[in-house]
Amino acid sequence: KAVVSTQSTGKEYKSRLILFPRKKSQPKKGDSTPAEMEVATQLRGPVMPIKQTPADTSARVITAEEKKQSAFQTMRMYRANERLVGIREKRAKEAAEDDGLGVKTKKKK
Repeated sequence: KAVVSTQSTGKEYKSRLILFPRKKSQPKKGDSTPAEMEVATQLRGPVMPIKQTPADTSARVITAEEKKQSAFQTMRMYRANERLVGIREKRAKEAAEDDGLGVKTKKKK
């Protein structure tokens, strides 16, 4: 919902926008036409006020499964997994090269 709302607001803003060229003698693609620039006026105050929509949330009972979970612990595990990806890949690669006796095989140069 929020993304669609933001996109529609952006499109509305761009439709109202009058882009003046940097050089009048050499307008670039996307600049406004001379007729649009003639009609342009400077707006004061809130140009496009932000419309607040009420949230669709309501109070509810916390389920037993939600009580079991810890948001802190979950976030901590995700951060640790993210941080240790490279080390774990390296160890897995080394374990694959290992011949099973705890001795690594030497690479030929």
